[in-house]
Amino acid sequence: MTGTGHLQRRLGLFDAVVIGLGSMLGAGIFAALAPAAAAAGSGLLIALAAAALVAYCNATSSARLAARYPASGGTYVYGRERLGDFWGYLAGWGFIVGKTASCAAMALTVGLYAWPAYAHPVAVAAVVLLTAVNYVGVQKSAWLTRAVVAVVLAVLAAVITACLTSSAADAARLGHPGDTTAGGVLQAAGLLFFAFAGYARIATLGEEIRDPARTIPRAIGLALAIALAVYALVAVATLAVLGDRLGGAAAPLAEAVRVAGVPELGPVVRVGAALAALGSLLALILGVSRTTLAMARDRHLPPALAAVHPRFGVPHRAELAVGAIVAVVAATADVRAAIGFSSFAVLLYYAIANASAWTLTADEGRPPRFVPVLGLAGCLTLAFALPLRSVLSGVAIMAAGALVYAVRRGGT
Repeated sequence: MTGTGHLQRRLGLFDAVVIGLGSMLGAGIFAALAPAAAAAGSGLLIALAAAALVAYCNATSSARLAARYPASGGTYVYGRERLGDFWGYLAGWGFIVGKTASCAAMALTVGLYAWPAYAHPVAVAAVVLLTAVNYVGVQKSAWLTRAVVAVVLAVLAAVITACLTSSAADAARLGHPGDTTAGGVLQAAGLLFFAFAGYARIATLGEEIRDPARTIPRAIGLALAIALAVYALVAVATLAVLGDRLGGAAAPLAEAVRVAGVPELGPVVRVGAALAALGSLLALILGVSRTTLAMARDRHLPPALAAVHPRFGVPHRAELAVGAIVAVVAATADVRAAIGFSSFAVLLYYAIANASAWTLTADEGRPPRFVPVLGLAGCLTLAFALPLRSVLSGVAIMAAGALVYAVRRGGT
């Protein structure tokens, strides 16, 4: 294989689903649940349903596009091919900056659960470790993600069982009126979307998946369905035990098992949280580096980042660059701010995916017409319903990316 060659198709359906789950579970359960509950109150389940609906539309549009364009890059490729070079570039830019923030949030989640007093140094160490794992090959990354997902699912099953069988659980808390507002529910849905965005990792690995036209749509649908089922069960279990206290809990699942009368599960939950965030971080670094590879091939990023390692078959320079940037962000970032910014950028990324899917013809596997329309409208609505700080920072960074594009085009 040459240094700038193509990636090898090594991943099957099971590995693709696991990579998507590895990204989603860490983000959704341990990072986004509490801030979403703080915004929505007892409307958390409504917000989860809204986020899932938008995610379904995005997943359907992405799956149809990925089947037609099974190359690394995801919506960067789809936008470029269907809408034009600028829209592809903007999608890629949004993905890279948004998911860099996601990587930092996941790394900090590892630190906050594993060693709270030294959260930032632990976060940086996690980034360095997982960048090294990705460097030696995507198959090794997939095997590690399998192990992490299995452990996390077992921990979550224990938490759900402990909460729902506890005398502290009260079904009335699921419908307590509180101070829920439509704006709060929409904001919570935008934050919870952060939890569903992991299936994008599957599409961005299109060049490394066997039989992508068949495997990618199936893997995206399966990963999304499993994640939704897990999120719904955990949300119901924690709300039933904690009620209004869920939004203010620093470690909501650990707090839930304590209130449920099973405090000995607390350390297990902390280990599970750290592992879940590690799995999410592993999959996120995979996805960001592959989009970086695709943009470098088209010279939207330095062409040197397009190199593929002759032995390991991975975009090693892109992975090292992404790892270095994420390490710097993880050393300084705030978790909740990173989640809001990431959600904004990634919702715009999927808005472009839905617009791209609208242009597909019936012969090209076009989804039902309502899917991209609802997906596009939902993405824009949730993006601008996020906290003002997230919206302003997101608009500024996306505008900066557009300006860079314009300057580059003007200089050619």
